[in-house]
Amino acid sequence: MHAILNAIHWNIDPVIFEIGSFGLRYYALCFLAAFVVSYVLMLQIFKKEGKTQELLDQLSIYIFLGTLIGARLGHCLFYEFDYYINHPLEMILPFRNVNGSFELTGFQGLASHGGAIGILTALWLFSRKTKTNFIWIADRLVLVVPLAGAFVRLGNFFNSEIIGLPTDLPWAVVFEKVDMVPRHPGQLYEAIAYVIIFFILWAMYKKNATPKAGYFFGIFLVLLFGARFGLEFFKENQENFEESMKFNMGQLLSIPFMLIGFFLIFRKPKEIKK
Repeated sequence: MHAILNAIHWNIDPVIFEIGSFGLRYYALCFLAAFVVSYVLMLQIFKKEGKTQELLDQLSIYIFLGTLIGARLGHCLFYEFDYYINHPLEMILPFRNVNGSFELTGFQGLASHGGAIGILTALWLFSRKTKTNFIWIADRLVLVVPLAGAFVRLGNFFNSEIIGLPTDLPWAVVFEKVDMVPRHPGQLYEAIAYVIIFFILWAMYKKNATPKAGYFFGIFLVLLFGARFGLEFFKENQENFEESMKFNMGQLLSIPFMLIGFFLIFRKPKEIKK
C-alpha cells in the first residue's frame, strides 16, 4: 500500500475529444508529430546536401506507408499470428468481427520491428524508383528516426500500453487503466533512450556529414535495437506465449538488426554514388 501511495498515478483518457464515432487520440497526435518533426529535420539535411524538397516529399509518402503497413503486419504476424491467420482481413481493415457484428477498432496493434522492416522495404522501393542510392538515403533517414520513435513511445504512455514490470522505485507509475500496481514506465525509458540516440547521431552528422557509406545506419541499428533489447527486461511481455521464453519476441527481433549494424560499422569503406 505504501508503494502505491508513493507512486505516480496515471489515469488520463487517451481520447482528447469525440465527435460522433470519431475520437482524436493523443497517440494519433504523437504519431503525427513524429512525421512532422522528422520531415522538418530531413528537409534541413536535403537542402544541405543539394537534394530537392520534391524528392523528400516522395520519400515521405513511401516512409509513411511503409511504417504503417509494416508496423501493422509486424504486430499481426509476430505477436498475434494465431488469431490473424484466421482473420486476415482484420490485418488491413480498422474493424473486428465480434459475434457476427463489426466493431470499429482502428488499427490497434503496431509493432516497431515490423515498422522497421516496412521502412527498409519502402526505402528499397523508393531508391529503385528514383535511382537514389539506398545506403545514402538510409544514412540520412536514421538521423531522425530515433526522435520519431520517442514520440511514438510517448503515445504509448498516453495509451497506458507497453507497461513495465512492477517496481518500488520512486518514479514508479500506477497505470490505473491496467491495474493498481506501481510499475516501471517502460515507454518513457524507451522515449528517453531514443532522444539520447537522436542527439548522438545528430552530433556525429554535424561533425562529419560524409563518413563511410552505411556508418550512420550501422550506429543507429546497434544503439536503437541495443537499447530496445536491454529495456525489454523492464517491461511486461506483450503476449502470453512469451512467458516461457528466455528472451521475448522484441529482444529476439532486435538481434538481427544489431548484427547488421555491427557489420555496417566494421566493414571496409566503399565509395558510393549519391
